[in-house]
Amino acid sequence: MAAILLVEDEPSNRDIIVYWLTREGHQVSVAIDGVQAVTMARKLHPDLIVMDLGLPILNGWQAIQRLKTLPDTHSIPIIALTAYVMSEERELAMAAGCDEYETKPVDFSSLLEKLNMLLARTQVNKSDSQDA
Repeated sequence: MAAILLVEDEPSNRDIIVYWLTREGHQVSVAIDGVQAVTMARKLHPDLIVMDLGLPILNGWQAIQRLKTLPDTHSIPIIALTAYVMSEERELAMAAGCDEYETKPVDFSSLLEKLNMLLARTQVNKSDSQDA
């Protein structure tokens, strides 16, 4: 079970993603804008963040850049979740600091595959740093 911060402003998208992630056994916290995402990430230190890019107040790209520059959140893996499907949008998200990119409508098997891969990588990195 992982602690996941889902950042999604659209209620129906948010509800279905929370449903699927909790069904997989994850503990899910929710933020609805980029400012709230940064605040909650710093407070909760989730294992992973799923971040919509088209957010109010502070958009997803800006929130990701902020999280990746802060010492207490820079190593949290982030999956960008967006309706933007152009290749340059993916490149911008990755340049902002995302570890993976998933388009909407969400393909849950693909999202879960990316999520599990990033969580496994994080666990390996944690055990390597504990061994050092």
